[in-house]
Amino acid sequence: MAAPLPQVDLKQRCRELGMSHALLARRSGVSLSTVNRVLDDYHTATFESVEKIARALGLDVSLRPLLDVDQMCRQQARQKAERLVAMVQGTSGLEGQAVDDEAQKLMVTQTMYELLAGSRRKLWA
Repeated sequence: MAAPLPQVDLKQRCRELGMSHALLARRSGVSLSTVNRVLDDYHTATFESVEKIARALGLDVSLRPLLDVDQMCRQQARQKAERLVAMVQGTSGLEGQAVDDEAQKLMVTQTMYELLAGSRRKLWA
């Protein structure tokens, strides 16, 4: 897997180019309020708006994987296994049958492997 590219700060890029927010809005085709919102926190904007602003700043929007497919599936399986075991542990605790931490870790690991052995679609359900 290729190393991730460094993240570019959109606001800093705009300053470095000497571009006003109003000009960036005109160049990108999005409203000035959207430009301001994206430059403050692009996580609150639509992908389309971020892409238009990035292109107006001479940047591409790269969709490079942060994790390979197997890593992502393992991560999801572990998270789902932890949720499932926590539910069982909570119910068992109410009945006075809760297990210790070591047994709980084993249950998470076993559940994770069982999830990975099945359909990947079930990981995301």
